[in-house]
Amino acid sequence: MLASDRVYAVLREEILAGALLPGTVLTEVEQASRLEVSRTPVRGAFTRLLADGLVRSQSPRVLVVSEISPERVVQLYELREALETQAAALAAMRRDPAQFERLRIRLLEAPGLLDLGQEGIAEYFELVDALDRAIDEAAASEYLSVALESCRLHSSRVRRLSSHNPDRLREAASEHLGVVDAILANDPRLASHATHFHLHRSLTTALASLQPSAPQPSSPEGIPST
Repeated sequence: MLASDRVYAVLREEILAGALLPGTVLTEVEQASRLEVSRTPVRGAFTRLLADGLVRSQSPRVLVVSEISPERVVQLYELREALETQAAALAAMRRDPAQFERLRIRLLEAPGLLDLGQEGIAEYFELVDALDRAIDEAAASEYLSVALESCRLHSSRVRRLSSHNPDRLREAASEHLGVVDAILANDPRLASHATHFHLHRSLTTALASLQPSAPQPSSPEGIPST
């Protein structure tokens, strides 16, 4: 692997995983020292991260990790709805039933995964990624797949907002199962509607997660109530 590819992969993963939080400043000199490379591969990685939209430029050699604001999340979900509802509809018309039957069996086991803590949550998200890939493959639209790849890159950052909410994850697993059932039923309108419903619920959760916590009410003596 080229040095620039390695630097890009490390920084990209750190941003997506939340190790590099929104607003974090990235400089060529600092990242070159930290990752033990010259500034040239860091510069190449920075260019790719800019193209991904994961960072914004503060100066020619200084970047800032892009924020996750309510406005940006709404814009992202507007795009997701347009793309993913269409992909689900196409998948319902063109799918390989056996592939989605296998995914259905795994989704039925999702509640058990979510009871296993972070390890189970990570496995559940791998299952969601597998469903996305299956829908892309079944939709058989190269242009749609390329657009979805970029969209899902940013969605993975937003998805972390619900990772601490087990109730929402269980709801999402049920919603994914509804999408799979609609695809297996060879019903494009139902698949599109099931996807729309899932995205609506996910957007509501994401926006709620971005709201600042309300201050804890205090007793007359100024001691926080419990």
